[in-house]
Amino acid sequence: MKRFFRNNGLSVVFLLLFLLSIAGQIYFGFSEFNKEVTEDGGRAVNLASYLTSGHFLQSTFENWESEFLQMALFIVLTIFLQQKGSSESKDFDKGEDVDREPDPKRKDAPWPVKKGGFALEIYNHSLTIAFTVLFLISFVLHFFGSLEDENLKLSLKGEPIETASQYLSDTRFWFESFQNWQSEFLSVFAIVMLSIFLRQKGSPQSKPVDAPNAQTGE
Repeated sequence: MKRFFRNNGLSVVFLLLFLLSIAGQIYFGFSEFNKEVTEDGGRAVNLASYLTSGHFLQSTFENWESEFLQMALFIVLTIFLQQKGSSESKDFDKGEDVDREPDPKRKDAPWPVKKGGFALEIYNHSLTIAFTVLFLISFVLHFFGSLEDENLKLSLKGEPIETASQYLSDTRFWFESFQNWQSEFLSVFAIVMLSIFLRQKGSPQSKPVDAPNAQTGE
């Protein structure tokens, strides 16, 4: 167990933080949803019904959507763009390991590298593909969750509900998206720029403490 945690400590801790956070979201979101529904003349729902409600889907996936979009764009843009002095940027003035061609003869190389062809072509871009697919799935679930939540509010008010095509141009949906997207892009900008001048000893996301500000890369 000690060896397992040593090898997987970062993922284990963040998974536990995620589970604690999603539990907190469900607990408080469940209470908030029932409070809003009963105030508008509706009936409170049980926990199982809440977990399939538009309120839960919208609040969950609008956040996941922005995270996956941020990561997909960051992975792609750091291939071509540089920020001099940032630990988050490649140094285009020297060779980088990530740019070299994969060697199928390398010991313990992943199987797509050894197989080559189409499998290798997909594997070359698999990280970007994965985050893009996760973004698209989250975007769709956010959209339909938000639509369901909006239609519930409209029905409680006795107003006509919206179709999916109508809601696609609704200001609420795009407000939910952009309020999350802007925060993710700001956080990337902050780490890119602050890592030029600031350090954290021991972190692989930082340059060495004694590195000059102009040094690019970790």
